[in-house]
Amino acid sequence: MFRRKYITGLLIAMTAFACKKDNYDEPKTTFQGSITYQGEAINVASLAVNFELWEPGWGKSGAIAVQVKEDGSFSSLLFNGNYKLIIPAGQGPFRSIINNATNSDTIPLKISGSTTMNIEVMPYYMIRNQQISKSGTTAVATFKLEQIITDANARSIENVYLYLNQTSIVDQSNYKVRTAVTGSSITDLNNVSMSVDIPSSMSSVGTTGDQNYAFARIGVKIAGVEDLLYSTVVKIDL
Repeated sequence: MFRRKYITGLLIAMTAFACKKDNYDEPKTTFQGSITYQGEAINVASLAVNFELWEPGWGKSGAIAVQVKEDGSFSSLLFNGNYKLIIPAGQGPFRSIINNATNSDTIPLKISGSTTMNIEVMPYYMIRNQQISKSGTTAVATFKLEQIITDANARSIENVYLYLNQTSIVDQSNYKVRTAVTGSSITDLNNVSMSVDIPSSMSSVGTTGDQNYAFARIGVKIAGVEDLLYSTVVKIDL
């Protein structure tokens, strides 16, 4: 009887401990900002780019993955504390910048109350002066491609795309139609022009039904880099 009571008491204690452990407060401190170059946001694809936050101590061995949105912004709920911010190799159409405090690409981060901070990176290229509009039955884009990295880490342009979609999520995985030009066919990075035919109906994809507008976006595939660089999304009337 004593043994049975002891085991029962032990199970109750373990259950209470487990409940108390599971009832820890959730993180409530906001950490937000954008991935930027000289203060200008780097546009990326939906659900394609993330960075990691590592919190020393507490017996933790895994990273907190923070997703970067299409417009380059991010937001995450954290506990107050000290973190190490790392952009994993191969993430994004850019290179990390060496941090002066760590002499590496690891960024020390102290969270004490809601924090807004941009993460500066070095993109291979930037899309400048984009203009996207409707001309007859086509969407026409003009823009400039500025090469930012010109040293031994420089990369060439593989392809440039012009996408159209029904929704404002537009990238290599989300489009109704697209057109492409090879990087080698671009003779002047300061004056690039592309066009794509607008389908007679934009309602065969998605759930928006017939609509009198579409969303357009430019994408740049850099040689040897998985993630594309994108322009901002432009809404055009059809």
